Amino acid sequence: MAIDYKKELEAAARSMILVHEPDTLIRMIVRMIAHKLKVTHAGILLYEKSRQSYVLTVSRGIAGFKIPKGFARMGLDNPLISFFREHLDKKIFHDGALAYVDVKKAAQKKNLNPKTRKLLKALLYQMEIYSSEVCIPSYFRDDLLGLLLLGEKKNGKKFHQDELNFFVALAHDVAMAIRNAQLFKDLELELEKERSLFKHTTIALAAAIDAKDHYTQGHTSRVNNICMEIAKRLSLKNKNIFNQNLMEHLDTASLLHDIGKIGIPENILNKEGALDENEMKFMQQHPLIGATILSPIKELAPAILGVKYHHEKYDGTGYPEGLKADQIPLVASIISVADTFDAITTNRPYRKGLSREEAIEEIEKASGTQFDPEIAQAFIELYREKYLPTA
Repeated sequence: MAIDYKKELEAAARSMILVHEPDTLIRMIVRMIAHKLKVTHAGILLYEKSRQSYVLTVSRGIAGFKIPKGFARMGLDNPLISFFREHLDKKIFHDGALAYVDVKKAAQKKNLNPKTRKLLKALLYQMEIYSSEVCIPSYFRDDLLGLLLLGEKKNGKKFHQDELNFFVALAHDVAMAIRNAQLFKDLELELEKERSLFKHTTIALAAAIDAKDHYTQGHTSRVNNICMEIAKRLSLKNKNIFNQNLMEHLDTASLLHDIGKIGIPENILNKEGALDENEMKFMQQHPLIGATILSPIKELAPAILGVKYHHEKYDGTGYPEGLKADQIPLVASIISVADTFDAITTNRPYRKGLSREEAIEEIEKASGTQFDPEIAQAFIELYREKYLPTA
């Protein structure tokens, strides 16, 4: 059977290299091979470092094809694995592809030394177990990354040299694609670990802020919960604005929005009465102090905007810069609503906190002046529909 393997290879390579999920990629590769090459079945064994074995990850083809119990993986001492890992005897396979008929023919030769005959019989046995007509190693650099096992052709014909060449060329690109996907997966896991560590650190910082301000215990977590609910509601109305990055920046900014209070003297922060004009000016520095504290962490730049501008007002009368309307970052505008709601429903020595219903009315009145109308409306909807967190 003639095969335009270059065309097939280029098409496969273009699609494979874009897939960053290893399991998805491997299933796609096996499905493509079984379909394009019209073999009864195809399977891939991939090396798993934790198990020091090559594990049959995906097998596709005829329903009757089953791997015998205990053979779903190959250890490093498996004859097929050691054969390919050690790059042995190139005479009995076609530049990488090991065909069952060639191994059988080689095993029937006379005057073979006992060691070679034993090896060939072991290879034949392994190929028979996996019903494999062809085994193709997949190398990344000099390391055996995996093994592609192919059953016989559906039409019963033997594999030709041009097909074996195609398999070998395909195996190289498969190795590159799989390794690329594995590296992306490893990177995602590392980033996830870092995000988890960062999240815990952020929560610890938030707890330190709450501990310093005796009158706002739990304020940070409540604001964070409300912010995330507002964002979810807004995303239903405009999916183009909210992506995973923006949600993460909002999560971080809402947890750290008051971090600048670390730089405010406790006699002002915990004063049992209304602040005078000078004390108020000092308190109004906390967004800038917070932004300064976080500024060395370049990755937090979008979140820092939320910290710096969460006291700006929609009509331009807020602080620290008097931004208005769309000049105010979205993250900051969301925090502004959540922060104000929690603040005015919290009891202070010099005033009693408003009820939630009274606070909602205040938010509604300030929509379009203090607050972005769209964000205020989303918040009010959450309250009316009882989606607003209670703690």
